[in-house]
Amino acid sequence: MAEFWETAFTDKQEMWGMEPAKSAQLTKDFFVENAIKNILIPGIGYGRNARPFIENGIKVSGIEISKTAIALAKKHYGNEMNIFHGSVKKMPFEHKKYDGIFCYALIHLLDCQEREKLIQDCYNQLTENGFMVFTAITKKTPQFGKGELISKDRYEIHKGAKIFYYDQASVHTEFNKYGLFEITEVNENQPMYLIKCKKKKNYHPQQEV
Repeated sequence: MAEFWETAFTDKQEMWGMEPAKSAQLTKDFFVENAIKNILIPGIGYGRNARPFIENGIKVSGIEISKTAIALAKKHYGNEMNIFHGSVKKMPFEHKKYDGIFCYALIHLLDCQEREKLIQDCYNQLTENGFMVFTAITKKTPQFGKGELISKDRYEIHKGAKIFYYDQASVHTEFNKYGLFEITEVNENQPMYLIKCKKKKNYHPQQEV
């Protein structure tokens, strides 16, 4: 995965442009409404989705696997945010807790165990009553079912990019015990779910059997 993204960012640089995703704008509105002061963005890339948060006075930290992407982010933002170099699979990179976490178009690139660990790791780094927002590709995309079947609802269309496609049931299965309270559909360049969770007081899902 590291080689895949390093090659992609080296070859294509700011491949998605600098305009933030619709989900980033919606999440910014939600975070501002809830007075969120600092957030973590796992898989921050070159930082296009950090812009709306920074512009609204929210302190941003990120995690990124590609050194090239981090260099691009530094070119655009200087020292406005701290980015940890490494895979989200190796979270946490610090013991700090955040008011909010925004994870865009990342979780569906992981396998079942990796997705579970990412959700748990993000939840663990939330402050009490903090929010985490994920976006995930849905089965409504035209590419669902194409390519090589890896496991249930997971396909590899391009070498190195294995994608798990969500439906409402799988969102509930993976997020229910992490304070899931809202699922909305957002049309980016493909159909996505915007998944919102809130950390409950004195609740530790890892203790569930």
